[in-house]
Amino acid sequence: MSAQFEPVWRALEEKVASGWAPGLVAGIRHRGTTEIFATGVRTLGLDAPMRDDTPFRVSSLGKLVAGALSVSMIADGSLSPDDPADVWLPELAYPRVLTSPDAALTSTVPAEHDITVRQLLTLTHGMGLTFDDTPLARAMDAAGLLPGTRPLPMTADEYMARIGALPLAHQPGTRWSYHVGSDILSVLLARAGQAPLRQILRERITGPLGMDATGFAGDPRELPTAYKPTTAGLAVFDEPDGQFSQPPPFESFGGGLVSSVPDYLAFLAALADDTLLPAELRAEMTKDQLTTGQKAGLAGMMEPGASWGWQVSVETGDPEPVDPEAADRPPGAREPWNAPGRYGWSGGSGTTAYVDPSRDLIAVLFTQRLLAGPDEDFSYFWKPLAAALKGGPHPGGAKD
Repeated sequence: MSAQFEPVWRALEEKVASGWAPGLVAGIRHRGTTEIFATGVRTLGLDAPMRDDTPFRVSSLGKLVAGALSVSMIADGSLSPDDPADVWLPELAYPRVLTSPDAALTSTVPAEHDITVRQLLTLTHGMGLTFDDTPLARAMDAAGLLPGTRPLPMTADEYMARIGALPLAHQPGTRWSYHVGSDILSVLLARAGQAPLRQILRERITGPLGMDATGFAGDPRELPTAYKPTTAGLAVFDEPDGQFSQPPPFESFGGGLVSSVPDYLAFLAALADDTLLPAELRAEMTKDQLTTGQKAGLAGMMEPGASWGWQVSVETGDPEPVDPEAADRPPGAREPWNAPGRYGWSGGSGTTAYVDPSRDLIAVLFTQRLLAGPDEDFSYFWKPLAAALKGGPHPGGAKD
């Protein structure tokens, strides 16, 4: 281990020692050199240490893999971003749209446009997670369609039948709405590829990159116990032989992927180095794809200066003035670890991963502790990492 990142590893050890989580694994690639760090145990009370290659439930970090798999299929002509989605998803043909997001389910008008592949990629197709108590939200909950950190307990066809029976909250292409488009996109990819999603994933991404620990189920002998924070302490959320230890009925990148830190680092490195996808399409995937109107949906889900690409969060820079005393911050950054062009995401299962081209940096952190809520973040990792890098961009700048 290099001395440069010793403060980062020490901060993570202190986090585990505080009882915040039983263990965690982190990985950093900086200027071509990779380091992996593991600390703690996989299950409280058992002598089963975290290892570099421990698999984790990565939750919404699967969305980046969905984006990359989509780009792979766009590159070979299997898909086009502006294809109507109902070519593969007839359940989405002739959608109805609520007259307002909180309207009764019967108060609808026809959609003004077809739902497209691009709208699923950008999460602008018209339906997603909402924190408001609306008839549509209640209907989605009753149908088992709300996102969570467990695999959805239905087949892909059952999922699409339930989705297709409900109206959209917004006209297609007008507003960003979180998550649901990722589950729908997962179904589309399998149908367009005419094979199970696990097979397409293996053929196009995990096989070529040697990502043997990545898939839709993990080895129960290796999976850590997943915990959720409560007022009484950590409570078991999923056992090693629980829901993520066996193939799910619905393979989805929305929240059903299992991976390891070395695997996910290899994936992000292949993206950053343009060895997995054509450079021009990778650039499309990782740039801001939202219009000003669509960005109205980001409120409450994204911090200022962040937007969305193709299944990935993209940092554009904070519109608010930067603290003039923070002279070592990249221009437009809101936090010392933020920088325009940085892309990645975090998962509710306690995972976070970003590529920062301006610093020639890729960093990944996996824990088995679910986030306590939307206000909890990973600053305990990103802050000491930014300090170790002295907060400034790499002299070479971004690749593009």
